[in-house]
Amino acid sequence: MTDRTYSAAHWGIYEVERGDRTDQPVLRPLRADPDPTRIGLDQLAPEVAGLRIARPAVRRGWLDGRNRTGRGDEPFVEVGWDEALDLVAGEIARVRADHGNAAIFAGSYGWASAGRFHHAQSQLHRFYNTIGGYVRSVDSYSLGAGRVLMPHIAADMDTSNASHTSWPVLAEHCTLFVSFGGVPLKNAQVSSSGAGRHRVRDGLHSLARAGVRIVNIGPVGDNFEAGEGVEWVPLRPNTDTAMMLALAHAVLHDPRFDRGFIDSHTVGFDRFVPYLTGQSDGVAKTAEWAEPITGVPAQVTRDLAAAMLANRTMLNASWALQRAAHGEQPFWALVTLAAMLGQIGLPGGGYGLGYGAMNLMGSAHVKIPGPVFPQGRNPVADFIPCARLADMLLHPGEPFRYNGGHYRYPDIRLVHWAGGNPFHHHQDLNRLRRAWARPETIVVQEQYWNAAARHADIVLPATIALERNDIGFATREGYYIAMKQAVPVQGEARDDHVILAGLAERLGTAQAFAEGRGEMDWLRHIYTTNRAAVAAQGIDLPEFDAFWQQGLIDLSTHDEPFDMHAAFRADPQANPLRTPSGKLELFSERIAGFALDDCPGHAVWREPFEWLGAPQARHHPLHLISDQPARRLHSQLDPSPWSRAGKVHGREGVHLNPADAAARGIGEGDVVELFNDRGRCLAGAVLNPAIMPGVARLSTGAWYDPDGDLDRHGNPNVLTLDRGASALSQGCSAHTCLIEARRWEGDVPPVRAFDPPILG
Repeated sequence: MTDRTYSAAHWGIYEVERGDRTDQPVLRPLRADPDPTRIGLDQLAPEVAGLRIARPAVRRGWLDGRNRTGRGDEPFVEVGWDEALDLVAGEIARVRADHGNAAIFAGSYGWASAGRFHHAQSQLHRFYNTIGGYVRSVDSYSLGAGRVLMPHIAADMDTSNASHTSWPVLAEHCTLFVSFGGVPLKNAQVSSSGAGRHRVRDGLHSLARAGVRIVNIGPVGDNFEAGEGVEWVPLRPNTDTAMMLALAHAVLHDPRFDRGFIDSHTVGFDRFVPYLTGQSDGVAKTAEWAEPITGVPAQVTRDLAAAMLANRTMLNASWALQRAAHGEQPFWALVTLAAMLGQIGLPGGGYGLGYGAMNLMGSAHVKIPGPVFPQGRNPVADFIPCARLADMLLHPGEPFRYNGGHYRYPDIRLVHWAGGNPFHHHQDLNRLRRAWARPETIVVQEQYWNAAARHADIVLPATIALERNDIGFATREGYYIAMKQAVPVQGEARDDHVILAGLAERLGTAQAFAEGRGEMDWLRHIYTTNRAAVAAQGIDLPEFDAFWQQGLIDLSTHDEPFDMHAAFRADPQANPLRTPSGKLELFSERIAGFALDDCPGHAVWREPFEWLGAPQARHHPLHLISDQPARRLHSQLDPSPWSRAGKVHGREGVHLNPADAAARGIGEGDVVELFNDRGRCLAGAVLNPAIMPGVARLSTGAWYDPDGDLDRHGNPNVLTLDRGASALSQGCSAHTCLIEARRWEGDVPPVRAFDPPILG
């Protein structure tokens, strides 16, 4: 006899079973999930629980004299909750009084909880909005360039992500699927706020079963798992735009090119063509022009262009392409090429921006709004693009451009972080550590002794999802989940809401923040509000009590296979896009009007800041790909047995082409030092012929473990470039990174990332 409830995480829905003879529940994947991931099953493993923060803790140097220099190195002193909350409330009050709310950065970033109420950033932002506001961050590390560009030329990324042509439609109608950057199943293990039925593996195999020709273009050949027959076209990192332009040039000069769709559904094509043909700059963007840039033979490019015109073609670009220098350009070039093929809005044709980036893309589940914890209004206007965190801390008052505007970095005295780990997401971690030393106080709400907690002044222990009640829901994932508390709270951890309610009480805003509601009152409120909104779309959800008892609402009976841009194609006047012209903007008057040197009004090829065709490659001849990991989400659950089992001698594995490894005397399993002028890290060598020569792949998410400028654990962000993709987006440019590798000689330093800090 077992008692079954449900829980949700970004990587799936779990059935929580408790037997008669044990208090420790067992997590099992949702039975209806055809391809569950192994990641989340270790949430309660002893290796993970052993790294929980048991009590509030204050860094010794800060407690003794507000010293900033010991962050990341000094031990912590445990204190009681009242003392900890008094300290934090006192710092908030002091900074507000002396410098104003614009000196507080609470733009906390990260995936946090899958639950809709206990979402740490939402709680944090509501709290600060009740006391006068905070400096916020915008966009994301994953989609910084795409989020800024795409509303100008086609559709915002949230709309695009939730509107990709469904897998069944692709299997029925598509005959050529071309992806720049693959469709990595490891990324598709997750969806923001919780994957439901994992569908991408079957979606890919359905294409193969239907006889669709599949072409994977990029520096990595093992990121498109659709069975036999996937054609890999190796391409130098960061040169996708050059190949797309060469394909567009070939299409333009093919007798089958038809301008009908261009003339009826786009604007600006005639402003783009002179650049494509070389009339404006003397350089025709031919396949021969692109070959020495991309490494792709000209004939391969010409043949592929001809095949695109002869088939119902879906073009896809991975998000990795825009996490690079001039990251806007490959997305813009892909949309331009798809428009020239004239198949946007046809079943199985057009373009996608991120098939495989999350489980969401390609879903046929109904799109409805989900429950939301209201955050209120932020009275502070100051903000930063999230990837410019170190710039803000290092350069207060300095100007920056963003999406056509002129701004200045605020002067931050207090950082309050919850639900994320900047020492995972950010680039050039040695630079971030220097920047992180500048604020007067750093407060972190966190469950585990990760790098964010270790680099704080005051650490407030938070509960995990399995220790609280919540509601799970994710866009187009097909479920509402009653996430009932499954285990007792470990140590003295508190819910983020309870922590912030305690601060609000001390600052005189308890009623404004909590409105007199407890946890279950809030869950009932946000569900009931959402139920009314969903009813307006013709879907009748049960009342809250029935939902809570039922545990799971399956919306699959409302599935609706979808063709992206189908309505727009059928009638662009009646169904305009939300662009300035209502059409696809192959030339953007608005972006051109920003007068940015590094992002003109149409898709262009610009040399990356670092790439294999640059002079720097003589000293650092490997291009580093820092992709998403296969055994965790970002850095979440890195201490778990499943994540650790994928490491090489306790470190993250770096994948090298066998020829590159042999040239450096590196063998399988060797400890390797990766380095450039920004930093160094140790990793375990994995020889992989699916990595093209001149490229190294080191996945992100190994918990940061610094020893001077050396990371001992294999975190690639000690190497990556902390520079905005362009003045348009200021997006993350992590994939623009040159390094060198050598076999580590001598004693190998131990990994200490999973050793909790000594509490003094």
